[in-house]
Amino acid sequence: MLKIAICDDEQPIREYLKRLVEKCTEGEIRLFADGGELLADPTAFDLILLDISLNREQNAAEPDGMETARKIRERSDALIIFVTALREYVFEGYDVGAFHYLLKPIDEQKFTEVMDRAICQIRSKKNVEPLVIKVGGNYVRIPVDDILYAENQARKIMLHTKSKKEPYCFYEKMEVLEQKLGDRFFRSHRGFLVNLQEVARYDNSNIELKNGENVFLAKQKYNDFVTAYMKYLRKV
Repeated sequence: MLKIAICDDEQPIREYLKRLVEKCTEGEIRLFADGGELLADPTAFDLILLDISLNREQNAAEPDGMETARKIRERSDALIIFVTALREYVFEGYDVGAFHYLLKPIDEQKFTEVMDRAICQIRSKKNVEPLVIKVGGNYVRIPVDDILYAENQARKIMLHTKSKKEPYCFYEKMEVLEQKLGDRFFRSHRGFLVNLQEVARYDNSNIELKNGENVFLAKQKYNDFVTAYMKYLRKV
């Protein structure tokens, strides 16, 4: 079942959005009145409906919609659909890779269309085949979303993941692994292959991941990396 969050500072809007979501899909739906509540919830949401102008007019101490979205992006690749009454806020959503935006008052047909596309993308992502590697004579299946980056050490690959403190160590050529993982990963250096969904920020020599680790980016690879990363963001 999908895990969906709805965050809006108006209680009637939260309830209304919940009813619309329930018409589109089954799932676990959580409602939040402000960004602080949402950020404090440890649930790994698949989809977040977020009021982009959250708390702006009240000048509240809680984070507004964009600040909330930026903090979400530091730890999650959940799809974000912004909901706003003010068209001028729409373009801010591109900074955090928003999936779409919806203007208030909600056009229910448009809402259904956007939700259908979002759900299709989420389910497609969940159905990605895991990576199978041989470690110590045993075959291990690793979900692609769990991979942070791969590092080449001599003839071995050290595969760093989110769920395991120590990397998986196995024999494989980096070129072969790169082909297996596809365009969601980028060869930032001859010795590194990074998961684009885990990128938090970068400069011309370094990629910082969402968990705070850093991966080397060869200077001659910088332009290709930016192109690949922008293409990935447009796709997701």
